[in-house]
Amino acid sequence: MKKKIVIGVTGASGSVYAQKLLAKLALLDDQIDECGVVFSNSAEKVIEYELNKTPQDMTSYKIYDNTDFFAPFASGSANYDVMIVCPCTMGTVGRIAHGYADDLLTRAADVMLKEKNQLVLVVREMPYNLIHIENFRLLALAGAIICPASPSFYSKPQTIDEVVETVINKVLHMAGFQVKGYEWGSQEQD
Repeated sequence: MKKKIVIGVTGASGSVYAQKLLAKLALLDDQIDECGVVFSNSAEKVIEYELNKTPQDMTSYKIYDNTDFFAPFASGSANYDVMIVCPCTMGTVGRIAHGYADDLLTRAADVMLKEKNQLVLVVREMPYNLIHIENFRLLALAGAIICPASPSFYSKPQTIDEVVETVINKVLHMAGFQVKGYEWGSQEQD
């Protein structure tokens, strides 16, 4: 069954994660019914700084303005299945955890939680303080998945792109997509 998905991108360092996520989603088009993308204002600046790109350079999916509360996924009646926020700042985590939906990105996350749909937050900052941990607890109780951008090294990645892909494959798997990638035990281990 094809999914309706929202991708949120915030201003946390790690624009390369958003870039890889959007590129992998384009390859999974046969699993996607609709995909909307929303960038925070800070995300646009960080993307330019880290990647020398604009949000429009990163995706062919429809990009919604972060102030557009008429975007379809701002309402539960649009029946979106999953939202991934990648990368996700601690400020965004805090606003979502406390129901402070002051822009489209946080409103869409709030809709995912209230509709009991999948919300995956790819947090990129570290270390965590007690406020962050309490916000994670609230979000986990509400049904969100907190997925730190912690790469694995079982597959013996050789490039930064391969390291990033270990995180994105995990995120997409958690969001219910069928992705091909390294699986523990599927190949002979050295």
